Amino acid sequence: MAKGHRSQIKRERNAQKDTRPSAKLSYARVSVQKACFVLDAIRGKDVQTALAILEYNPRYASSLVKKLLESAIANAENNNGMNVENLYVAACYADKGPTMKRVRPRAQGRAYRIEKRVSHITVILDEKK
Repeated sequence: MAKGHRSQIKRERNAQKDTRPSAKLSYARVSVQKACFVLDAIRGKDVQTALAILEYNPRYASSLVKKLLESAIANAENNNGMNVENLYVAACYADKGPTMKRVRPRAQGRAYRIEKRVSHITVILDEKK
């Protein structure tokens, strides 16, 4: 159990909070495995290179990640006052979301389950030193 007054506990928790600019897309209708193919391609790259990679990547997830990366760049520029030329993709990952379960009719009255997977995609930027 944490000791101290509630406001003191919140102050300590907020002091440990990550201040890097980020953007998160929740409930994206793409599986984690498919999103990770795209995220692995841009991890560690500067934002101009990452945007170019996403522009010409044929995968469906690349359009979602491109929009998310542009949002993170806007957050860095407007909220944190960072220079766009110095930004790079520090971290990007996809977490599993709730799976929608559907039924597909099959032969002889059977029903097969279809799982429509959902993911939460996060992109975190940082400035080059």
